Amino acid sequence: MNDFTLNAQARTDLGKGASRRLRHAANIPAVVYGGNKPAESVTILAKEIAKLFENEAAYSHVIELNVDGAKQNVIVKAMQRHPSKQFIMHADFVRVVAGQKLTAIVPVHFVGEEAPVKKGGVVSHTTTEIEVTCLPKDLPEFIEVDLSNAEIGTIIHLSDLKAPKGVEFVALAHNDDKAVANVHAPRVVAEDEAGEPAAE
Repeated sequence: MNDFTLNAQARTDLGKGASRRLRHAANIPAVVYGGNKPAESVTILAKEIAKLFENEAAYSHVIELNVDGAKQNVIVKAMQRHPSKQFIMHADFVRVVAGQKLTAIVPVHFVGEEAPVKKGGVVSHTTTEIEVTCLPKDLPEFIEVDLSNAEIGTIIHLSDLKAPKGVEFVALAHNDDKAVANVHAPRVVAEDEAGEPAAE
């Protein structure tokens, strides 16, 4: 079931000072919770977690987390990165229980963008990820948005997308049909007949 694995060690030295010491030692503090079990504080090698999350699919994939030899399936719930250097500073994982629905953030892949661009349109992505709920076995690696038939003035909403089998969009369940992308005309500066910018 798992193509993604991480090794971790349990930690008892908690607090901001302990977290700073871990990072100086090239380790990342993390928390595992959910699944009707107590929250568990762990530490993961910085280079190992960085390598795993170079693959975009890891953000929306079930991960096999090996904590001191005890394996459990998890998904990433939140990731804190350094504001300027972008390296991972902290991670939250949620345990996955077979047969029990989970909520995850899935990246959006846009395809067919060249079609509206050839018509003179400009494509704007208003979201790059979508929150979904589904069983672990149905968790998609990404949601595809096809823009090949989009015209200038088109706005793509969540309700326009076809969710994979067994997958629901969380926002729609809360009546939030948010925009995902839109195609608009390029902004141009108005010019007068002499070719000079028009006076306001």
